[in-house]
Amino acid sequence: MKHNVQFTLAYEGKDADRHEIDLYDISQALVGFQRSIALTTHLVINNKIITQAPSLKGAKVLALPAEDGSWKITAGVVLTGIYALGTTSNDSPIGHMVYSLYDYVMSESLGVHVDYQKSLGKLYEESESKEITLPRIEQHQADSLLEKCSVAIKEIHRPIYKTKTASKASIISNVQGVHTPLRVQLTQDTYDYIHEVFVQEDPEIIRGRISSYNSNTFKGRIYVAKEGRPISFELSKNARSENSLKLIIASLSAYVHKDFENQWCDIYCIVYKNTSRSGQLKSYTITTVSHNEPNEPR
Repeated sequence: MKHNVQFTLAYEGKDADRHEIDLYDISQALVGFQRSIALTTHLVINNKIITQAPSLKGAKVLALPAEDGSWKITAGVVLTGIYALGTTSNDSPIGHMVYSLYDYVMSESLGVHVDYQKSLGKLYEESESKEITLPRIEQHQADSLLEKCSVAIKEIHRPIYKTKTASKASIISNVQGVHTPLRVQLTQDTYDYIHEVFVQEDPEIIRGRISSYNSNTFKGRIYVAKEGRPISFELSKNARSENSLKLIIASLSAYVHKDFENQWCDIYCIVYKNTSRSGQLKSYTITTVSHNEPNEPR
């Protein structure tokens, strides 16, 4: 059966180097591995984010036989819906797209920034030059997928942080025989990054542009120039006023339409920084949203 893309999850160090790993830990890790791949694939081919992996439509995620060496397993993604008819070329554009989005989700979740325009954006440009039509996933959709995959990504770390029968893990893609590792390896440090949160004691003012927002969870991402990347945020209860939400939606609209000269594109926020143990910025808790720069918080 033709696999549009394969992902190999390999654990190394400690017991894993002797081809052994805690059975319960690896069972939970594989659930997370399958879930993260399924949610990513479903967004690519159906343009919709699901919350349950069994809801995957138009594709199957199949397990291949285990390989010799360190403890590893390979999952193959096979398209069964409409896109299965258009993926017979050597380029396998859908396979490349699933890989690129999965790399974006894993990397951004674990503290490694990926320029969306230089990854998926470049893929769209190359496909258009070859007159290949790909389903278009906007950055705000990819950012929403991050939130849905966070628990699954934590579980993939389980053999590393729980019984410690492995010290690290890597995920390698295979599209048409080309093997490409994801940008980030899974370690105790990446688990600490996604699991632990330290809240800064003093608030500060930031200026940014909303790149994604979920009205159901009051969560999103804001591009902050001084950080050079979009940062996750959550609105505190005090920041959920009608005026604040209007400013957020206006900023998001300008950002999506690349109308960066729009007067409503940039907003000011009073925030508390949420960091990892090492001090790496993970997210903001926003307490105030305004159109003009507020007074210095106390």
